[in-house]
Amino acid sequence: MNSRDGFLPDEVIIQVLARLPVKSLFRAKTVCKLWYKLSSDKYFVQLYNEVATKNSMVLVEVSDSPELKSSLICADNLRGVSELSLDFLKDRVKVRASCNGLLCCSSIPDKGVYYVCNPMTREFRLLPRSRERPVTRFYPDGEATLVGLGCNLSVQKFSVVLAGCHRSFGHRPDGTFICMVFDSDTNKWRKFVSFQDDRFTLMNRNQVVFVHGSLHWLTSGCSYILSLDLNCDIWRKISLPDEVIYRAGNRAHLLELDGCLSVIQISEAWMKIWAMKDYESEQWHLEDRVSLRCIRGMVPGIFPISQTREYVFLATYKQVLVYQRKSRVWKEMYSVKNSSPLPLWFSAHAFRTSIFLCN
Repeated sequence: MNSRDGFLPDEVIIQVLARLPVKSLFRAKTVCKLWYKLSSDKYFVQLYNEVATKNSMVLVEVSDSPELKSSLICADNLRGVSELSLDFLKDRVKVRASCNGLLCCSSIPDKGVYYVCNPMTREFRLLPRSRERPVTRFYPDGEATLVGLGCNLSVQKFSVVLAGCHRSFGHRPDGTFICMVFDSDTNKWRKFVSFQDDRFTLMNRNQVVFVHGSLHWLTSGCSYILSLDLNCDIWRKISLPDEVIYRAGNRAHLLELDGCLSVIQISEAWMKIWAMKDYESEQWHLEDRVSLRCIRGMVPGIFPISQTREYVFLATYKQVLVYQRKSRVWKEMYSVKNSSPLPLWFSAHAFRTSIFLCN
């Protein structure tokens, strides 16, 4: 790229801008016409999003009581802890899913109302209501059993999935699994029906991973992974590592690692990190084996939330911990100061910054 007398080359400026937080980047764009032009280029947007994938964070929804508006706490391994706000939505919402810098939120007072937003840029899209009104027909509790968000940064497209078991009023679920998929390109919902007998706990539903164009959930009992291919609307069952399935006393958690499916297996003394190296043949590889001796008292209540090659974020009842994989050091990132009604892991989501236009 060009170099101007007395100034840094454009490529150097781009590399510096690509490492700024989103809020700082948008302020930097107003400094001069050159910075605005460079940071608006398609190449820069792609570079920025690639750099951001290496800095995974944890987003925690904290509320003193169900009646009060919750606040969002962002724990960032590089920049510490900061608070985010969703007040630009002008609604009381709950975060249901997170993917590549976007959040899918459901309105608390109005069932069936969903938003997709970028909390860093404060842009959002109110999703159109489906004529099927699926949320009121799903089991249990009037909420979709599964809520997933898939965001493809390379083509600036996102999808929202609502899926659950259908039941007629006053009857048990009949085994019909209804799935509604929202496509940001068409701004419409599509529906398809299948027959599933899969069970999910609250944490299984919360931890949804988007890789290879598919959304993935871990079924309760760590039996297998259930994936939905968003390109062809096909459900698929994916096997877990044999050691995860057959070893008693283990807990498993589904995460993403460098664009791969990853399972973190926690026992009384060890945390093992697995990654799927071959998606089609379902080949798993043991990436790391971490001793939990120094946090033994916390082990029954730790839940991995997000990770990179360098660190793992975990939530406990009232804390967010980070484990540095190279130095093998544990550190507390955040602690709830009040009596939170629910453990932090119930409302913790993997998060990363990105440039994505929702509207």
